[in-house]
Amino acid sequence: MTNIFQFKATSIDSKEIPIESYKGQIILVVNTASKCGFAPQYKGLQKIYEKYKDKNFVILAFPCNQFGGQEPGNNKEIKEFCSLNYGVTFPMFSRAEVNGKNAHPFFKYLKKKLPGIMGERIKWNFTKFLIDKEGNPRKRFAPTTKPENLYKDIELLI
Repeated sequence: MTNIFQFKATSIDSKEIPIESYKGQIILVVNTASKCGFAPQYKGLQKIYEKYKDKNFVILAFPCNQFGGQEPGNNKEIKEFCSLNYGVTFPMFSRAEVNGKNAHPFFKYLKKKLPGIMGERIKWNFTKFLIDKEGNPRKRFAPTTKPENLYKDIELLI
């Protein structure tokens, strides 16, 4: 696979979405969790999305329950939580595994292209992957990296 556009994912509303539908946009992929200590990052991610969405930028959020059971809800509950508590309007997908044999193929690809300090594993929720308009993974950010620290890297790709 040469870029991310060969993958598909199921939206939080149960629709199959080809990642190719985001071709030509800068993409920030984030594995998220409502009960995670990093959940307040949703607010900062929404600010980034609002600032850049008209400049061919999108955030794709993938809720994940693999780290401390911090995303126990179903899709409807997750969507409601994010909307009501953080005003999230960027695309969200169905809960996905990001590590292990059942990891979503999209995350297997991202981890292979941009390994982190734990190699081809994701350390925790709110790990972020920045992808250019051609679908090439460009940079990986740790869960502790706050959304407000991403502006410079996003600006370089716009």
